[in-house]
Amino acid sequence: MRTTGGFHGRRIQKTGGSTFIVSLPKSWVVGRHLGAGDVLLFTPRPDGSLTVYPDEAPRAEAARRTITVTNEAAEPHLFRLLVSEYIAGAPLLELRTNGRMSARTRSVIRGFAQRMIGPEILEETADSVVLQDVVGSNPLPIPSVIRRMHQMVAAMHTDAMAAFRGSDASIARDVIERDWEVDRLHWFVQKQITTALRDARMLGSLGLTLPECATYLLASRALERIADHAVRIAGTVSMLGKEEPPGALVVELEHLQATAASGLSEALDALETKDIERANVVIDSAERVAREREKILRELSSKRGRLAVSLAYVLESVERSALYAADLAEIAINHAVEGRASAESQTP
Repeated sequence: MRTTGGFHGRRIQKTGGSTFIVSLPKSWVVGRHLGAGDVLLFTPRPDGSLTVYPDEAPRAEAARRTITVTNEAAEPHLFRLLVSEYIAGAPLLELRTNGRMSARTRSVIRGFAQRMIGPEILEETADSVVLQDVVGSNPLPIPSVIRRMHQMVAAMHTDAMAAFRGSDASIARDVIERDWEVDRLHWFVQKQITTALRDARMLGSLGLTLPECATYLLASRALERIADHAVRIAGTVSMLGKEEPPGALVVELEHLQATAASGLSEALDALETKDIERANVVIDSAERVAREREKILRELSSKRGRLAVSLAYVLESVERSALYAADLAEIAINHAVEGRASAESQTP
């Protein structure tokens, strides 16, 4: 046996006419409470390696996680903690308080369960709430989730610009409220990938390689950021009040927004098709948007007050959206190159 940097080396032995065997490290077998007769499962990986794990159902104590929260915790802090626990991926999450759980704490927990994909309230007592992940090991295809996020983000930006152009507060509020839908999908992607990185069985069920997991997580994050900029554009409606932005500037901003939206769509297509040339076109387009921003900024120098601030916010958000689309295009290029390198490494 040879051990180097945490890796255990074993020689392949041949028994009979065609059977190959490899011994297992004793510490690994004992540490997982295995013995003679137990079954191991092997999952081939795209890089040619094998993942080995015992054929056993998850132990109940490992599947359930219990945490203590306080009734005095600020609502955003408690919600953020719940999101983090959700991403960590425990199938059962028990939330307890020392003493009776307050109505405010229960309200935050219920609101969290309603907003997220998977958690449902399973049990409630005077001092505890148990959440169960009903999605579990039946994940939605991550590429489909990314596509859904893109559809929502694109619609949010279209509506945000419509609200800005028409000073429509009702459309602006709708855009802001829809941001939660993008957030919940992003957190769902994070949860699925975090679980897959810990468990090879989950990785297999997702049908993704480790590099693909990283790619889609980065793509999800970029889309979530672009959605935030749609919210920022919608927020300028209340800032403007009764002031109307100059029509010529609105047209220029809408043109830039359309360019940014087109770039985002092209970047996602390039990600799916692994088209490097297409991705480079998106990056070049984002650079043009950045140059146009400088030109419009000079026009804004003559404006004052809330109007100038609102226009500057819209301009910055449109530019940032185009740059995030460029980030997605760079992710697509990296994904394409990694895929080619992986395919070449497996060629005999």
